[in-house]
Amino acid sequence: MKVKKNLGLVALPLLVSLGVVGGIFVGRYITQRSLSGKEEKLRTVLRLIESEYVDAIDVDSLIETQFPELLNSLDPHSAYIAASDLQTVNDDLEGSFSGVGVSFQILNDTVNVIEVIPGGPAEKVGLLPGDRIIKADTTMLSGTELSNEKVFKTLRGPKGSKVELEIKRYSSSKPLTFDVIRGDIPVNSVDCSYMVNDSVGYVRVTKFARNTYDEFFTALNNLKAEGAKKYVIDLRGNSGGFMDQAIFMANEFLPAGRMIVYTKARRPENESMAISDGSGSFKDSEITVLMNEYSASASEIFAGAIQDNDRGLVIGRRSFGKGLVQNQTELPDSSAIRLTVARYYTPSGRSIQKEYSRGKDGKYDLDIVDRFAHGEFYNADSIKLDKSKIFSTSNGRTVYGGGGIMPDIFVPEDTLGYTSYYINVVNKGLIQKFAYSVADKYRGMLDGVKSLDRLLKVLPRDNTLLENFVSYAVKNGVPARWYYINKSRSVLLEQIKAMIARDVLGYPAFIEMLNQTDPAVKKAVESLETGASPIDIKASEEEK
Repeated sequence: MKVKKNLGLVALPLLVSLGVVGGIFVGRYITQRSLSGKEEKLRTVLRLIESEYVDAIDVDSLIETQFPELLNSLDPHSAYIAASDLQTVNDDLEGSFSGVGVSFQILNDTVNVIEVIPGGPAEKVGLLPGDRIIKADTTMLSGTELSNEKVFKTLRGPKGSKVELEIKRYSSSKPLTFDVIRGDIPVNSVDCSYMVNDSVGYVRVTKFARNTYDEFFTALNNLKAEGAKKYVIDLRGNSGGFMDQAIFMANEFLPAGRMIVYTKARRPENESMAISDGSGSFKDSEITVLMNEYSASASEIFAGAIQDNDRGLVIGRRSFGKGLVQNQTELPDSSAIRLTVARYYTPSGRSIQKEYSRGKDGKYDLDIVDRFAHGEFYNADSIKLDKSKIFSTSNGRTVYGGGGIMPDIFVPEDTLGYTSYYINVVNKGLIQKFAYSVADKYRGMLDGVKSLDRLLKVLPRDNTLLENFVSYAVKNGVPARWYYINKSRSVLLEQIKAMIARDVLGYPAFIEMLNQTDPAVKKAVESLETGASPIDIKASEEEK
């Protein structure tokens, strides 16, 4: 794969993203030079405060307090990282720590769960994206004094230790309590791959870490050996990671000479582009890409390259819209800043960064909530397309910029079977707990079970399983309301079985079970089987 910058051939600078932060260059920019007039002015002000102010002031503490405000005033993703936080942040990039298994962001003085790490301790007890952590054991996690450092120190701890989390969830009027046993956080990027049918393979990529491309390539080849000729690439909930991994993945599907991504910046050294080199092993394979509102950054780079080059359909819902690039620079005191230095663009010229205003932009932070309230999760007509930002794919299809990747095929959020009873048992974590009790009860019988099909044949019949769950819920304070239980029957049974599969066979079986009725997966497979997913191999050959 060729990576071009200006007129010469150079390596594309390392681009990464973390949580809801945009792409990041990692580097160092410490220079010795004389101070400008404005810099000398700042030093004079600080000296005056230190020596003349009526009360004794710790100037270092004052600076630490103001640096985050300074960076936050620029854009949503520039940030200051205190020296005490830097190692933790770097550990996050490496995926090497023990904790509860959530990614979070502090918004409005509250810890907001952005991602629940698949297979991690928090996911096992029932925490969900969007939950707000208000207390950990006896430590309150809210207020103006809340910091990333405090949250990290509270949630992380020795493997096997317990932390009681008090959660505020939008669907519950009362706080919820979960006991989480800290453990190693899974670092695999590809957490599930299997054959959907005789010719279609499925690969789920949850992050873009250092080894994502290797894991992805291995999964594709394993599926190919099993007979796969077409692939569903699931990037739903993938908030990003190392961008070079997304570039390598896209290169596997593109003919030579196709744009993958490029960046624009004020300084030439921060501008770059990636061009496919034609060495990919799956250039002839049809693919579909699944996205949702939590797919961001590197996920959007991959999806944009596939969509703009007419290599496959993007299916699902509009992605997050994160297109800013940060340069992470370590400072002399071992703190660091992440400063936005560029914007990246898809091959058609689209910026996928959603709109924001300089300074603290509450509207930007609440964008996902606004989309939900506006009905965008349930109706394609509710998506606010910016008709002034129209672009064309390589084959002339219309695509839109200005706020994430718009899907080629919209699939609404699946809420069929959601009733007050279902929400109640989910909020109490009863499905997870019941499933574990069933797995534990039948563990001896299930030891030899190695496949999902075999497991489903061993489990009790649906009526028995549901009745046992309802009895379990009654013992745990949720009355049996059979009108609502019957309306939620399918989703309850599906999730109970999926949780049992997770406890017996592992997380991949959990995903495989849920995918059996997942509307987006069904639409992706249907598009591949009917030939609806575009492929541009012939046109590419003619170009040569």
